[in-house]
Amino acid sequence: MNRRVRRKVLQLKDKEKLTCDYYVEICDGSSSSERKGDVDWISLPDDTVIQLFSYLNYRDRASLSSTCKTWRVLGSSPCLWSSLDLRAHKCDSAIAVTLASRCSNLQKLRFRGTESANAIMNLQARGLREISGDFCREITDATLSVMAARHEALESLQLGPEFCERISSDAIKLVALCCPKLKRLRLSGIRDVDGEAINALAKHCGQLEEIGFMDCMSVDEVALGNVMSVRFLSVAGTRNTKWSSALHLWNLLPNLICLDVSRTDVTSAVVVRLMSTTPSLKVVCALNCPNLEEESNHTAYNVKGKLLLALFSDIFKGVASLFADTTVKDRDVFSEWSSSKSGNKNLNDTMTWLECILSHTLLRIAETNPQGLDTFWLKQGAALLLSLMRSSQVDVQERAATGLATFVVIDDENATVDCGRAEAVMQDGGIRLLLDLAKSCREGLQSEAAKAIANLSVNAKVAKAVAEEGGINILADLARSMNRLVAEEAAGGLWNLSVGEEHKGAIAEAGGIKALVDLIFKWPFGGDGVLERAAGALANLAADDKCSMEVAVAGGVHALVMLARTCKFDGVQEQAARALANLAAHGDSNSNNAAVGQEAGALEALVQLTRSNHEGVRQEAAGALWNLSFDDRNREAIAAAGGVEALVALAQNCSNASQGLQERAAGALWGLSVSETNSIAIGREGGVAPLIALARSEAEDVHETAAGALWNLAFNPGNALRIVEEGGVPALVHLCSSSVSKMARFMAALALAYMFDGRMDEVAASIGSTSEGISKSVSLDAPRRMALKNIHDFVGTFSDQQSFNAAANSSAPPALAQVAEAARIQEAGHLRCSGAEIGRFVVMLRNPSSILKACAAFALLQFTIPGGRHATHHASLLQKSGAARVMRAAAAAATAPLEAKIFAKIVLRNLEHHNVEASSLI
Repeated sequence: MNRRVRRKVLQLKDKEKLTCDYYVEICDGSSSSERKGDVDWISLPDDTVIQLFSYLNYRDRASLSSTCKTWRVLGSSPCLWSSLDLRAHKCDSAIAVTLASRCSNLQKLRFRGTESANAIMNLQARGLREISGDFCREITDATLSVMAARHEALESLQLGPEFCERISSDAIKLVALCCPKLKRLRLSGIRDVDGEAINALAKHCGQLEEIGFMDCMSVDEVALGNVMSVRFLSVAGTRNTKWSSALHLWNLLPNLICLDVSRTDVTSAVVVRLMSTTPSLKVVCALNCPNLEEESNHTAYNVKGKLLLALFSDIFKGVASLFADTTVKDRDVFSEWSSSKSGNKNLNDTMTWLECILSHTLLRIAETNPQGLDTFWLKQGAALLLSLMRSSQVDVQERAATGLATFVVIDDENATVDCGRAEAVMQDGGIRLLLDLAKSCREGLQSEAAKAIANLSVNAKVAKAVAEEGGINILADLARSMNRLVAEEAAGGLWNLSVGEEHKGAIAEAGGIKALVDLIFKWPFGGDGVLERAAGALANLAADDKCSMEVAVAGGVHALVMLARTCKFDGVQEQAARALANLAAHGDSNSNNAAVGQEAGALEALVQLTRSNHEGVRQEAAGALWNLSFDDRNREAIAAAGGVEALVALAQNCSNASQGLQERAAGALWGLSVSETNSIAIGREGGVAPLIALARSEAEDVHETAAGALWNLAFNPGNALRIVEEGGVPALVHLCSSSVSKMARFMAALALAYMFDGRMDEVAASIGSTSEGISKSVSLDAPRRMALKNIHDFVGTFSDQQSFNAAANSSAPPALAQVAEAARIQEAGHLRCSGAEIGRFVVMLRNPSSILKACAAFALLQFTIPGGRHATHHASLLQKSGAARVMRAAAAAATAPLEAKIFAKIVLRNLEHHNVEASSLI
């Protein structure tokens, strides 16, 4: 339900500056596709304009403020600039200077990265109280020191959760000297926090209530005992802690309420002593502490009035025990506290700290993915993250969403998602919750929620739930975001959802295809993340015939070719090539194949990508060239772009590569070799030997493409002799007799038939000629005998003697139909032969060899069987060449083998069928 909130404001008088009595940000929760109707912007009340401004990021807010004088004044309202989140967009010094006039009353600031950290000095926000930064690996002592010196009123400083590896104790000492009002200090991944730095905090920051030194190499535990003001202390993930020293000093801290020792080597004895001897201590958080978890006696931690949170404890129940109200439901404890905070300051502070600590620790555990935590994640870990996603603290929500995105992935390299964890999120209502957060007006939440949705959607059941909950429309909306990080994660979600055939149409209907194409044009140099996800999603969508046309209409061909030509990231190149391959795979049903080939620079780019150092890029580029080679114009253009040389080189170097690369390299050469000019060029470039090597592969798919390429090459007598010279006959014989692929066996037989139908003998006889480049003589007798025997055996496997005798005694259609069906190789119907090839088989029917006659008739049967993709085309070629007379002669010849006679009769029947079919269409 949409909510409209009126803001209490002072009316403008003589264009004086507007101020707000209060400001609360509320999002309406609707996606852009749900909003309808026009707005009269000129007549909007001032408070409504301010409310609308509040939903915008700082750049859009500043841009709209320049629309007119009234909006400029409204856009400068202090209530709009009390907090600033710079993470969503690049913020350099120039932008910070532009914003400075609005930031005189800035209280809270969030930034991302070193450039923003250096730029915030230019905001002139001297009264800044809270600074929070992430991606801080490159931030130095100098930057942190200037930040502290410029903001003496600072009360809260947080840097992390990434490691701040270039910050030392020297900078911490300067923070202590410059920021005497500091109440909260959280720093992650500092190498060493020495005693001087901590003692400086104790001396100069008398109000310091919360200290967090997480994931540090070492922290001076003795000096921590001097910070008497500390109430909340976290040393989670720190190493080299001397727990005996900590035990004797920390229990003397008079105000210490909560202690976090998660992910450390703390022992059970230390924990029990701290809980027993520290009067003020109420909560110890010790998640993923191996020494504690190895202990079998967990009752030792039952210290009256004290709470231990560990992986083996019921965390929800433990937190609920902090409340005097016993009616609080364990699983709802965080949401109930958030919606009705008690008047107990200590409790409120404790719950606020617990939300931060738990979200941080769960994220860290998810990132390291230690073994043996499946039970924890399924029983309470997932539920904890979902509960924390309902927090009123935005940074807690973001970390919880990131934790969900992270903990479900158990193999990042192969994008493997744990089904149990993903479905646990779904069963606890996590999908609806994530989608609601994705509709938030806060871009940080949008980004992290979209990331979680994307990762969870790897699981097919979750993907279905996301689609049913309206997630596709939400992700398509987010993909249009001007925030690159949001658009990137949304594109990732669409990428994973587009794996399911049932979701492709819905993505297209939601405008997802146009949004993805626009992303490529919007951020052509935006880094590999957004471009790889957009190209990957388009690649999946392009595999669908209807969606592939929409990709082309939306400008996808140009966008993907642009990536293939200009982008230097391997992942982007791989997905762009795969998308182009899928676009070109629908040659019989749309014009995308030709369109890709005609796009300027497309073929040259793909040829160049076959030389990439990345195997995935080479594989997808070869696959794209294979599909594109089905178009006659593309085939010649690929060769003109250096495709023959590049693909021969690829085949020569892929003997140890993946089966996918081997299949596509041979397939691309197969496609190019349909042209006899290209076939001769492939032979001259040395393409025969690597194809023979690939024909020896153990993979069925590689068998087929290598056999197909060798079949085309063998049509040329010079190549046929090269195949013999390179030892190709035994390889083809092995395929013909042993491959599990009928298609590979069929094409191997046809290649052998081409080689030994007599034409190669003429080339061998003129061995001195340089026109074919033959450098040595070979003996053809033994290879011929081997080849003919295996051709005979292959055809014989489709020659049931009983059926043949019945067909010979009766030319009735049923008998012939029975033989034809038994002899049919289903995949052979996809082969398309030229007139020259069909003519060669017709001539082969007159060959003295009865084996070759039978093979020729068998081949023509396969090419003309009704229902085959190119059967009508082949029948037309046979009709035009007058082959019917030859077929009838073969069927009636007394000396012809029975197989040749029966197969010839079936071919004649097929021709009659196609004749009748053609007549009915006139």
